[in-house]
Amino acid sequence: MEAAQPLEPAKQQPKIYAERDGEIGWIVFNQPAKRNAMSLDMWQALPDLIRDHVRDPAVRVILLRGAGNTAFVSGADISQFESLRANLDQAEVYNRATDVAQRAIKEAEKPTVAMIFGYCFGGGMGIASSCDLRIAAQSARFRIPAARLGLAYSFDGIRHLMSLVGAAAAREIFLTAGVYNAEDMLRMGYLQRIFPDADLEEQARDYAGRIAANAPLTLQSVKIAVSEAVKDPAARNIAKVEAAEKRCFASEDYQEGRRAFMEKRDPVFKGI
Repeated sequence: MEAAQPLEPAKQQPKIYAERDGEIGWIVFNQPAKRNAMSLDMWQALPDLIRDHVRDPAVRVILLRGAGNTAFVSGADISQFESLRANLDQAEVYNRATDVAQRAIKEAEKPTVAMIFGYCFGGGMGIASSCDLRIAAQSARFRIPAARLGLAYSFDGIRHLMSLVGAAAAREIFLTAGVYNAEDMLRMGYLQRIFPDADLEEQARDYAGRIAANAPLTLQSVKIAVSEAVKDPAARNIAKVEAAEKRCFASEDYQEGRRAFMEKRDPVFKGI
């Protein structure tokens, strides 16, 4: 089979847009001339795009990617710093928008996967980190340059990266502001898979398809449990975890899964 090629930059599309392809809901960062850098309006649009995919019953998994193959997201749009992040008040408004966007990804009730070509810097790593899973092309490069810009990274952002790579690796990433390749990030545990550049989209579709074939309520239960597990014990909502577990056992999908196992066939899940 001929390897799927990366999507061409969508010149007529907005700077960030969503589209559905079968059971995959795509979100595309579309500023290829700026290596898909995130402007404030892109951050503000992202939560609604996530929610649209969550509400669409045909979508089973959400994939986030950059347009073209030179960047996932190269960070914040630096051209807006003087007008939108010039002082503390403006920075707080901007930071709230990024926090809301990243929280929308983390709290999405469907699995989220970052498909990473090229540059994944700054805010790009924040977006990718917010996803449940991350797969990358061999050419991908990663960096958090906050220490080179004199800006502070949020406590939640630092803590979340620590939950993925551990304290020592998180310190190195932030303190050196260095550039890391895909092999580095795989070794740290940040990435789940690396593929040759020409194969990434095809492999991403296959990866998403395997997730989409599983029971949606089970996937949701796992997401809730992991989300609560990484919180401080006093802040955990165990009742929410237990309610998600009960929904699984009371579901038609649980009956279907058992029947399919006994009948030695693939189950057909409906999310109910």
